[in-house]
Amino acid sequence: MSYETLSLKAAAAHLHMDERELLHAAQRGEVAAEKRGDEWVFEHRLLDEWAQRRVLGLARKPLVSVHAEETREARGADGSDMVVSNLLANGTIVVDLPSKTKGGVLRDIADIADKTGYVYDPDEYYRELVAREEAAPTALRGGFAFPHARFHDPYHASDSFMIFVRTRQPVFFGAPDDEPTDLFFLVCCTTHERHLHALTRLAMMALHTDLPEKLRAAASEEEVRDAIFAAEKEVEKSV
Repeated sequence: MSYETLSLKAAAAHLHMDERELLHAAQRGEVAAEKRGDEWVFEHRLLDEWAQRRVLGLARKPLVSVHAEETREARGADGSDMVVSNLLANGTIVVDLPSKTKGGVLRDIADIADKTGYVYDPDEYYRELVAREEAAPTALRGGFAFPHARFHDPYHASDSFMIFVRTRQPVFFGAPDDEPTDLFFLVCCTTHERHLHALTRLAMMALHTDLPEKLRAAASEEEVRDAIFAAEKEVEKSV
């Protein structure tokens, strides 16, 4: 976990933000920052944590803009960028999770993450998931939530991965519309850039495609994968 500090210019470049927008966020106290003389400095890990929260709270127009920029940056030589579909490994999709509480969902998702073989310390990772939800819920409107560790740490896991679970019954997870949540994507990436891009892509898929309806109708892991692939292809091709 990085405790280094960044200048305003470096912090804005790191987040692909306009310097003035980040400066105003710092002046309003929205993002942790310290003024040293005439310069603003940002602690790297706190900046990354704020960026994750910011992405999940973006309105439609800025979300589309941020997603487009991150997609162009991430595209490979073949012009494609299917980050969500590529990160869902075998055994990471559950369509009938019996958990009935927020804590139960987090515990069960952490257990599934442990079974991937990628997580170094399952108990510590679970505590990071809980810390993130306590700091700011990852639930969106429409029944989606994207649990992830509060602070990005490349040593949480040996490789990047995602998990999708649909709970048997909706669970109150702190969504801004106060409605319960039944569709969960755990996001765990070994770099901050890929992690933030994955969150942005998921938000686009959840809010701007018919993915919610298809996921709730899916009866098997294969149908879930097909729905996710189709939704991701739709938003990826729109850039």
